[in-house]
Amino acid sequence: MAQVPATRYQSDGNAIDYTPGSAVTAGDVIVLGSVVAIATEDIAASTLGALALDGVFKVPKITGANAVGTLIYWNPTGDPVGGTAGSGAATSTAGSLKQLGYVAVASLSADETVQVVLVQA
Repeated sequence: MAQVPATRYQSDGNAIDYTPGSAVTAGDVIVLGSVVAIATEDIAASTLGALALDGVFKVPKITGANAVGTLIYWNPTGDPVGGTAGSGAATSTAGSLKQLGYVAVASLSADETVQVVLVQA
């Protein structure tokens, strides 16, 4: 039996379609199974939009310094520096969290954000 060929080219893989159950704001970090993506535009509830799978993004982080190249994980209930407690933050502590990417620019403990290169594990 012959191999079934792959379907035609769909996209460059930099983003995926996403229809949220509730409104999403540009910059929101979204965890879909083992994939962590970021909304680059506002998406209304029940409306098709897209989430970025790669690129460099500034994301809120917990207290602590991060060196370039450090693996970063997304904690959806993390406490960001200068932000709302429990609203989500990047951390270098893996635990059972999903990998977001790695640090592109070193950050200090008091910095509110860290620049992360998205990487899909």
